[in-house]
Amino acid sequence: MKRSAFLFFKGLGLLFAILCGIGTAVLGWFDGADWMNIATYSIAVTGLILWGWYHFSVRWINEDLKQNIFTKFPKEEKIKDEEEEENFFFKNIKENKWKTILFLGVIIIFIFISFVADDFFSGRTLVSFLIFLLFVIFMGVISRYIKGTKSVFVGISVLIGLFIIGSLTIPGFLTTMNMKSMLVFASFLGLATIGQTFVALLGGLDLSIPFVIGSMNVALMSLISKGVPPWLACLVILLLGALIGFVNGVLSFRLQGQALILTLGVGFFVKGGVQILVSMGTFSAGTVFGVVPAWMQNLASMGGKTIGLPIPPVIIIWIIVSILVIVALRLTKWGRHLYALGGSRLSSARLSISERGYWIGAYVISGFFSALTGALLLGWSGGGYVGAGDIYLFTTIAAVVIGGTSLLGGSGGYGLSVIGVFILQIITTVLIGWGLSWEAQQFILGLLIIPMVALYARSPHIRSQI
Repeated sequence: MKRSAFLFFKGLGLLFAILCGIGTAVLGWFDGADWMNIATYSIAVTGLILWGWYHFSVRWINEDLKQNIFTKFPKEEKIKDEEEEENFFFKNIKENKWKTILFLGVIIIFIFISFVADDFFSGRTLVSFLIFLLFVIFMGVISRYIKGTKSVFVGISVLIGLFIIGSLTIPGFLTTMNMKSMLVFASFLGLATIGQTFVALLGGLDLSIPFVIGSMNVALMSLISKGVPPWLACLVILLLGALIGFVNGVLSFRLQGQALILTLGVGFFVKGGVQILVSMGTFSAGTVFGVVPAWMQNLASMGGKTIGLPIPPVIIIWIIVSILVIVALRLTKWGRHLYALGGSRLSSARLSISERGYWIGAYVISGFFSALTGALLLGWSGGGYVGAGDIYLFTTIAAVVIGGTSLLGGSGGYGLSVIGVFILQIITTVLIGWGLSWEAQQFILGLLIIPMVALYARSPHIRSQI
């Protein structure tokens, strides 16, 4: 290790130890603790973090260092002239520019929220933020020693970090009701993301998903209100969603260069057509009023029960479907062929793998699960609304990409998309818990998504794929 690197890591650990000690003192002062206790705990926190940083980061980098944090740089190592040695600080920033941008972005977000959110800044939130930053740095050091793919590790690390900051800054974050609420909303997004994941694994995108969700939501309510048996109406909706996916698949396969715009056009067509049909002879368009069957409400409502247990069935449905999808992708011939097609169509063609069949099949799955999501949302909302799927326009894509699935196809999987779903859901819950406006939530969500995607969801350079 170079002298500048050694001093940099020692100084970084010392800086955060001091900051956390100051944060502890501020928190104790806000809580009205005795000054002796404040001083004792502040010194203890500083010393503990300093010791932990040294033993869990600096010593991992250079095993020859002695066990004293104030050890001087080893004498036996030949020290280069400072003018010839590249500055370690700027070298690491250059090599980890996206990590640096993400780190600075988090700090900017904290400062921004402190100004725009009333009663947000306090000793407790400051200490919570310092703990979060320390956790981010600690996981960043550990990630240097991960030999395999880092997508899962980084995703889980982000999840844990967000969970920590939510638990420390939002009262009631760990309550059963809040956990249940997050799981229900994550289930809706997770089911809608299944189709997007399949399509992305082949190198495509499906922008019709939100329109299919909203259209099937209002169409289902319309059928029920006209006297069609609810079970039959649900079956019709699911088949219609699969049919829309089939149309998407056939047309986009013929015009793959325009698949993105084509699916968007099909989405608008479906949305407009359903609105025209359900509004005939009525006074409203886009909203259908009626009575949702009790069993449908039980499926998706917060108070729903599964075999007597206080767990909404939609959560169980998502868990079961997720397991089946992950197993199908990883352990079946069909799943291996899907990855093969996304990785190299030429090689797949030589293995007699039907590109047309898999491409159309992926879009059929997307349409089916979009319709299923729209049907379940009807049970949650209690009324049909054609705009019910609007929030899923880009969140499905964001969940897929944040999870680590390449939009060029061939790498990733639904397990990673599940991580992306949870990341988006916890971020949204934390921002709402902080009392931010819708505009501020969108600003911060975008500011976080951009560096996270660049950090660990980047696809290989096109040169490496030729």
